[in-house]
Parts: sequence; C-alpha cells; structure tokens
Amino acid sequence: MFIRLAEQHRQFVQDLVMNLQALAIVLERQGYLASCYTCGGQMNSASFMVSLTDNHLIRFLVSDYGITWTEMRDDRELMKLEGAEAISQLQELANLVKYQIKPSQHQSAIAVETIG
Repeated sequence: MFIRLAEQHRQFVQDLVMNLQALAIVLERQGYLASCYTCGGQMNSASFMVSLTDNHLIRFLVSDYGITWTEMRDDRELMKLEGAEAISQLQELANLVKYQIKPSQHQSAIAVETIG
C-alpha cells in the first residue's frame, strides 16, 4: 500500500510541475513576468514565480517535501499557505488566465474575489 501511495504522490508532483510550467508560459504571453524552474529531468520539484505588479510577487514551490504559496508585496511576506490551501490559491491565479484579466486589472478582480 505505501509503495502505491508513494508512486501516486510522485505522479501528483509531476503533474503539478507540468501545469506550473504551462501556467508560466500562458502568463508570460498575457504580459506578466513569470517563470517556472525545475531541477533535473524527473520533474519532482519546481519553483514558480509571477510578478503581478511592480512590487507584488507570488512564489509557489512544489517538491516531495511539500507545497507552499508565498505572496509578497514590497519585499514583505503577506501570506504563506501550504498544501491544499496553496493549491486552491494557485487556482485563483489560474483564473486570471482563464478569464483573461490583464495585469493592470488583476488588483480589482482579486479584491472582489477576496471580499465576495
């Protein structure tokens, strides 16, 4: 049972890394500064970063050790989430792409989602 769970976890991490790479490409095409770096060819970890505005940065890290979402503004950490909460926040970022919200419009869209 544990071997099967370990393999499922590895596959989950690989799928997440591939999706982060795709998200970075799409965000760049929409005008955001975004990147996704992986270590090695096994795709077992990634560092994803996107700059929403001049001083608003999102960093998403995934590896066998865990998943974290860190949001920073003016070089100060505003929010740090882990696990499922981090992935849920990543979905909110993906919605920027899905609904084609431009970088200058993201502030009001995120504020509305947070308040609503």
